[in-house]
Amino acid sequence: MSASNAPSRVDAFDIVIIGGGAAGITVAAEMRRHRKSLSIGIVEPSDTHAYQPGWTLVGAGVFSLKQTQRPEETLIPKDVTWIRNRAEVFEPEQNAVILANGRRLTYGSLVVCPGLQLDWEKIDGLKEALGSNGVCSNYSAAYAEYTWQCIQSLRGGTALFTQPPMPIKCAGAPQKIMYLTAHHLRRQKRLDQVDVEFCLAGDVLFGVPFFVPPLQRTVDDYGIKLNYKHTLTAVDGPARKATFTMTGPDGQTSKIVRDFDMLHVTPPQSAPDFVKKSPLANEAGWLAVDPATLQHTRFPNVFGLGDAAGTTNAKTAAAVRLQAPVVVRNLLSRIEGAKLSAVYDGYGSCPLTTGYGKVVLAEFGYGGKVTPSFPLDPRVPRLSAWLLKQNFLPYMYWNWMLKGSEFDIKHRERSFAKAA
Repeated sequence: MSASNAPSRVDAFDIVIIGGGAAGITVAAEMRRHRKSLSIGIVEPSDTHAYQPGWTLVGAGVFSLKQTQRPEETLIPKDVTWIRNRAEVFEPEQNAVILANGRRLTYGSLVVCPGLQLDWEKIDGLKEALGSNGVCSNYSAAYAEYTWQCIQSLRGGTALFTQPPMPIKCAGAPQKIMYLTAHHLRRQKRLDQVDVEFCLAGDVLFGVPFFVPPLQRTVDDYGIKLNYKHTLTAVDGPARKATFTMTGPDGQTSKIVRDFDMLHVTPPQSAPDFVKKSPLANEAGWLAVDPATLQHTRFPNVFGLGDAAGTTNAKTAAAVRLQAPVVVRNLLSRIEGAKLSAVYDGYGSCPLTTGYGKVVLAEFGYGGKVTPSFPLDPRVPRLSAWLLKQNFLPYMYWNWMLKGSEFDIKHRERSFAKAA
């Protein structure tokens, strides 16, 4: 580190949390409920906190962007220090984190949950194209509202929806907005005038086979064309052309240029660069944590959760809801010198909006094990699941989850105990 970037301040905390998103705020709030005496610092540069699962509904004209956002300062738990900066260097051997401004934080325990980064620049021309000429994305607060403008203005032509190689956060989101677009077009009696196509890098519609049949029926019902092994590599906004790399059955690749009237892009995604280059990363650049205890595999006083964690669960807010209590319980056990006993089973939830008022509530754990919360066939699109997504889940997020309630994990524990 050069002299100009040398640490200028030293601050010590019992627990430092990197990231003030869903995971960071939830862990801090739950930790406060359990141990009020511990000093906790949250490192988070953003002034605005977003309920990102709501951005699909912003893009579909159901929510306003404002409904999904709140000031970060209103969510920081009482007696937790908000450090308005970003982490830059991890020094786990010294129990320290160095921030972008040179400030050095030391900790007894570290919780790393900065989310992931959207790699827009990996698609040539995309950053310049976004927000005009029909190029939109619900993966950005800046462009989710433009998605709805694009949907409303579609009168004919071709609407392309893309999905990059995994992993990405909310793996169902690229197709959720596609189904809502098709439903809107059907309502407006314009669906037969628009070619709706799903261009995905993978070779399956959804990663959990149990939920593929209802999604395939939805695709067939709307007349959507599926283009497997198509990876978006470039966008020319003014010309309204998208370039894809297609992998054929023989493994050979070729480039295809497609015209579009609307292009909804899901960008490639990866762990934040400061995580990738740190001693905390695994070979793929994600946080190296035990998938059950969420403890770091090399540094026992470090825990990780959320989108940056190198676990195979779906990267969703629902996963965080179950991960946070596990991290808190195991962190407290370690502080107290006890054996780590809390286990995360890989639970994730993806409310797949197959149309307005219709949701397939996909819930599953590690290995694609289906773990429904309700005694109903989860493959059936339901209005009740739509109301859950539209009304209950946002309420639960703001009023329970971010305030440290462990209602969800306690309910699941009771259910599992009864089943056993």
